[in-house]
Amino acid sequence: MKILLLGSQGQLGQELQLTLPSIGEVTAWNRADIDLTDLDKIVPAVVAQQPDVIINAAAYTAVDAAESEPALAHQINAAAPECLAQAAATCKATLVHISTDYVFDGQQNQPYQTDAATNPLGVYGQSKRTGELAIQAATPRHAILRTAWVYGAKGKNNFVKTMLRLGAERRELRVVYDQIGSPTWAYDLAQAITQLTPQLNEQTFGTYHYTNSGAISWYDFAVAIFEEASVLGYRLQIDHVQPITSDQYPTPAKRPAYSVLANEKLARLIGQTAPHWRVSLRKMLQENLQPNTAIQHDHEGANFIRR
Repeated sequence: MKILLLGSQGQLGQELQLTLPSIGEVTAWNRADIDLTDLDKIVPAVVAQQPDVIINAAAYTAVDAAESEPALAHQINAAAPECLAQAAATCKATLVHISTDYVFDGQQNQPYQTDAATNPLGVYGQSKRTGELAIQAATPRHAILRTAWVYGAKGKNNFVKTMLRLGAERRELRVVYDQIGSPTWAYDLAQAITQLTPQLNEQTFGTYHYTNSGAISWYDFAVAIFEEASVLGYRLQIDHVQPITSDQYPTPAKRPAYSVLANEKLARLIGQTAPHWRVSLRKMLQENLQPNTAIQHDHEGANFIRR
């Protein structure tokens, strides 16, 4: 199986470079290899590779910045995936595309099934939903995999790294408690994609969800990060985490209040349920982050923090 991976240097892409070789020969592309804003070049570049599978882990993920850069967000999250789907159709390849919980408006109080009505609240979610629809129209040979709250040791931008950095600098933080979701370790997500891909055929193409199991607020997640990090010996100054409402910290993009995804469809196909978020958080901290390592600032995580 010839696999073409896009977004190879992101936190998910780096994990996929480790997991995908178990199922095929991987060609990994980053921004230097393909510019997703240069739409005219995408189809010929991909078709020249003649892949069996295209995995699109590339995206515009700056949720707040998208509100002021809607054209760029749609170009990368909607127009480029449409080109990838057209390329997949041309070479009869399967397209695996990573999407987001932000396609939902968060008004439910139970996990979103894959066929639930979408209603994105901001430009980022709108661009991702437009990309989903474009893929569905361009090729039946696709798997759209929605995920949420992704973090990992290999990426620069995620909530866990932000909490560890701020927890080492400050004694008190304020974190939103009225947004509920499921944290997802990039390594677990990469494993799920690697298990899903060989199972895809005319009977199994479609939309799937994958997150770690369990549902919490950003506040609960922050508290858990500090608890686990303290046990592992991270040097932290944090004494108190104050829960606040989303209204107390307005952001350019409105976020869904509840975006827990139902994972049963994927679990049935791959024969494995997702690990609990806390188990995966502990493993990530144990295996991938060294105590007292310098941690870079994350634009998205900072949306949930105040001095």
